[in-house]
Amino acid sequence: MADFYTNFLINLQSTTWPEFVAVVLGIASVWYARKESILVYPTGIVSVLIYVYICFNARLYADAGINFFYFVTSVYGWYNWTRKINVDEVLHISKNTRLQQSGAIAFAFLSYWLIIGLIWLFNHDDKVYMQSWVPWIDSFTTAIFLIAMVLMARKKIENWVYWIAGNIVSIPMYYMKGLVFTSFQYLVFLILAILAFIEWRKRLNAQKEKAC
Repeated sequence: MADFYTNFLINLQSTTWPEFVAVVLGIASVWYARKESILVYPTGIVSVLIYVYICFNARLYADAGINFFYFVTSVYGWYNWTRKINVDEVLHISKNTRLQQSGAIAFAFLSYWLIIGLIWLFNHDDKVYMQSWVPWIDSFTTAIFLIAMVLMARKKIENWVYWIAGNIVSIPMYYMKGLVFTSFQYLVFLILAILAFIEWRKRLNAQKEKAC
């Protein structure tokens, strides 16, 4: 436990201002998503754009590209949450149909192998890295978060299931990489995602009762 706090303080002290702002806005974005507030998108967009800048400067081009994808899906989600379905009605929380859920799982599966393929393409000469657990786990969480972003943009309650799964894996992954502050951030994300799933389920049940 002492090592955790020591590593946490070291990581905290080495955090740059852009990264700190990105983390705070990222947490705020999840909080607003829990409340089904449109502010989830402006806060999230600023956060991921900062991460695009941070990752690009650090020559983490794959991570920069993924954050750019988050930016694109955030713009789509902002539009989708505010567009009028009819004269006075906007998008409501809903559940995936069986076909939609199968499509989401297939998307995550294909994304996983596509990301693994890209990692191998650019890092196949690094035998130590490719034979470690890192690329496999990293690809899994990325694929899970990609489908979570798409489902959130469509206000599907299942998006929180994917966020929860990805956060659970990310916490120990970043800790073992020595990124204790980032690991703590994902712990906060996990707690918020669980609370958000409970809250969205209550809202979905309320919508069903109102429709009856």
